[in-house]
Formats: sequence, C-alpha cells, structure tokens
Amino acid sequence: MPVDRQIAPEPHDVSDGFMTKDGVLIIDKPEGMSSARVVACIKRMLKADKAGHSGTLDPFATGVLVCCLNRATRLNQFFLHDTKSYLAELHLGVETDTQDSTGAILSVQSLPVDLETKLEGILSEFTGEIHQIPPSFSALKHQGVPLYQLARKGIHIQKPPRTLQISRIQIMDVRLPRIRLEIDCSAGTYIRTLASDMGKKLGCCAHLHSLRRLSSSGFSLEQAISIDTLRTVVSTGQVSSVMISMNDALSGMKSVIADNTLTDKLRYGNILTGADLPDSGNRSQLMKIVDSNLNLLAVLRYDPKRDRFEYACNLT
Repeated sequence: MPVDRQIAPEPHDVSDGFMTKDGVLIIDKPEGMSSARVVACIKRMLKADKAGHSGTLDPFATGVLVCCLNRATRLNQFFLHDTKSYLAELHLGVETDTQDSTGAILSVQSLPVDLETKLEGILSEFTGEIHQIPPSFSALKHQGVPLYQLARKGIHIQKPPRTLQISRIQIMDVRLPRIRLEIDCSAGTYIRTLASDMGKKLGCCAHLHSLRRLSSSGFSLEQAISIDTLRTVVSTGQVSSVMISMNDALSGMKSVIADNTLTDKLRYGNILTGADLPDSGNRSQLMKIVDSNLNLLAVLRYDPKRDRFEYACNLT
C-alpha cells in the first residue's frame, strides 16, 4: 500500500463545540488521502469520541467510504464483508511493482493486435469464483508487520491465494491503451491485482490507472458527500441531514420492535430464547431489535441448537 501522494489541507475546526451523535456517514473519499486520514479528519471535525471506516480504499482511489461514528462503530462488523462495486481504469502494456499508477515501472510490452477480441473472451475467466494472490504492497500483515512496509525494503511476502467472488465485469469504454470496467465483487478483492492478472492473460501486462468505488455494503455514491460539503454542513449545524441512523444503516436486516419486557432483558444482557421472540420470522439471519421510536437497541443471531439468541451487538 503506497503512502499518500498528495497532502490535502486539514479541515479547520468549525464544529464550535458540536458533539456528533451515533450514526453513519458516507464520504466520497478524495484522491491523495488515506482512508485512515479521512476518518481522522471527520472525527476531529465532528468531535466524535470514536470513528472508523468499513473497508479501506488506497490513497490514489476515490469514492464510497463508509464511516461509522461513536456507538455506530460497533456496526462495522456488518459492513466489512458485504459486496462492493468499482469503476476501474486499466492501463495495458505497462507493469508496475505496486500493480497501480503509484508504483515504479517494471516492464513495457506491446499490445496484441486482437486485444479487444481477447478482452471479451477472458471476462468469463475472471467472473464467478476466482482465486487471487494478495499483492505484496498491501496492508495485510506478516508477523505483525504490514506487507507494504516489507515490500518497500525489497522483502516481498506472498500470502496464500484467497477465494473471492466476482459477480460482474462490464466493459464501459475502450480507448487503448486504457480500458474502463465496472466490477461487482466480494469484499477483500484487490482490483489492482485483478488488473494485473487480466493484463497477463491478455499477453501484454497491465496496471490499475485509477479506481473509484461506486458502492459498498449497500451504500452508493449518490449518498456520499465530500469532506468540503461535510465541513459546510457542520458549520451550519445540519449534520443530522447527512447522518444515517444506526437503524437505517442496517436497512436490509429484519426488524422487531421491542416491548418493555424485551427492552429490560436487553439492557441487562439476559439470555434470550425463542420464547422471547416467538414472531421473529426467519431466525437463520441476523435480526435487529428497535424501540418504539425505531432506535436501534441490538442485533441478534439465533442459535438453533440451543434455541437462544446470541448478542451480535447490544447498544442498550
């Protein structure tokens, strides 16, 4: 993972003592900032106690970054493994050591004359279940040290292949030597490695020139705001207009409204059995419990062997 190539100006503190509530912000991450640095800026601007993101974007990439604030950081576990979609621009014929445009050029190769025909032909090979070797320039760790730190010292550690799911690859534009693709994939997919592997299959090598995340964990680019917009929203006291509540952030999860008895049991962390939630429907899935005002109280997971619910997250 390369370091930040550009240093964006730090947003000045315009919160005037404002302390943000629990919730989720969808940020359109700018180029040149690491995901961690974006989160740090947001935390400072909103005077949040806690902040975190659900899925890293490399500094050169842009697009949807799901940021959880305060108690909503406990919802990260439900977002980290969801599907994502990207608009990726590949540069064919040039290989770099980082597999993207931030790296040093390793080789330059001519493009085959039948490249566009070959491109159409290989898409099926990269769709469905695939096995991908994580890049040596990544945040994965070896003996507690991030691989990218070792790679900068010339130590390249190869992790075992991962099984991933690519549900869609669509050609959006071909302007050689660059092509633009839309990709829907499972979490943990390295698009720059996908670009490199596709280049090898085409017989001309390739690297990822640019990357924009279009959606992540059900949140889309249409919901995202820039850091500059957030700064304006904070200065006018309208943060609630862009903050997604914890309940709404889990919109795809079945919901049960708790009565006073269930609320008390949640508050004290009591064991909950099937009898406590007799009308909870499909118990094989995660289920959220909300109060009468639709505030999120807990997320439960049913254990059929013991006929009881486990607390995936308790916010009471």
